Amino acid sequence: MLADALEHLVRGVVDHPDDVVVRDKTLRRGTLLEVRVHPDDLGKVIGRGGRTAKAFRTVIGALAGKNGARIDFVDTDRRR
Repeated sequence: MLADALEHLVRGVVDHPDDVVVRDKTLRRGTLLEVRVHPDDLGKVIGRGGRTAKAFRTVIGALAGKNGARIDFVDTDRRR
């Protein structure tokens, strides 16, 4: 559910919504949501001074509840 919500939010911000991929990984410390976007959209997702990324983290944190979730933003050039 968290991955779907984050993907929906990110697709609304970027210029290349078809390149948005959100992967949900369960780690010992909790959930990790890895967001991959087109290289041209990375700045839009992070925002000025990280404001947009912080807003994404705030919304997803509220949805996740006490378990929380980490979010990492990655551009598609660094896939491997």
